[in-house]
Amino acid sequence: MELRQLKYYEAVARLLNFSKAAEELHMAQPPLSRQVQNLEEELGVTLIDRSSRPLKLTNAGQFFYDQSVQVLARIAEVKRATHHLGAEKKRWMGIGFVPSVLYSHIPKAIQRFISDNSNIDISLSELTSMQQTEALKSGRIDVGFGRLLISDESIDSIPLTKDKLIVAASSSSRLAAWNDLSLQQICEQKVILYPSAPRPSFADQVLNQFKARGLELNDIFETNSLQTALGLVAAGMGVTIIPESVRLMQRNDVCYLSIREEGLVSPLVMSIRKNDNSDHLQRFRAYLTLPTSESSAH
Repeated sequence: MELRQLKYYEAVARLLNFSKAAEELHMAQPPLSRQVQNLEEELGVTLIDRSSRPLKLTNAGQFFYDQSVQVLARIAEVKRATHHLGAEKKRWMGIGFVPSVLYSHIPKAIQRFISDNSNIDISLSELTSMQQTEALKSGRIDVGFGRLLISDESIDSIPLTKDKLIVAASSSSRLAAWNDLSLQQICEQKVILYPSAPRPSFADQVLNQFKARGLELNDIFETNSLQTALGLVAAGMGVTIIPESVRLMQRNDVCYLSIREEGLVSPLVMSIRKNDNSDHLQRFRAYLTLPTSESSAH
């Protein structure tokens, strides 16, 4: 499989038209069709249903298109960063994060670090905790912020803080008039958990805390992201369990309820490669603990 084949397929799958894709790629249609056919033969699956008008992607074709978009975006990012680093002689540092981290002190720490270290080019990637582990190993990121303590001999997972868990419910539901819920009452609700993959995930962290107390969620719906979970909650599809810091997200269609029992928490975890003592990473770590007034001295 060649990179140009991914580019060809991405154009055809996005436009669902070989003629338009060939025009965009500045090539003739017959060789474009042959390249996509060669790709299908190599993969051993049909990617495009050519009998449909307009063209339609098969299930395998949709999956391969989604992955191709990500691969091409990553390559473009690497090219851009490489050129930028070469031209400006800057150092590069990649940071991965789960969405709930956006409501912690981490974004402000990153912003202060960027302001004080103009010689370092920062790349941010939204990744689950498990995806961060693989990204650290491959060098795609240098530090990750997630919700799971990952057991891996090549990774150091460092707990920073702990968030209480709370419940998000629709503002139009009967629960909106309540201040809190017991665990048993939560078990009686349809509970939306995230992310559904890869596992283990924050969803398993929530399930395990119920299990440890002899309880089980009876009606579960799993989705891929925090934002999707809150969107479903707002639509009245159920409730979801989130770190308390997410309460900072002001939504008129969602209300937040405390959990009556104590001890249900989610750690905020920083992960780095074991024995990574690079200067820029050490400087960055200092920004995670310094008060705002002190960080500007760096």
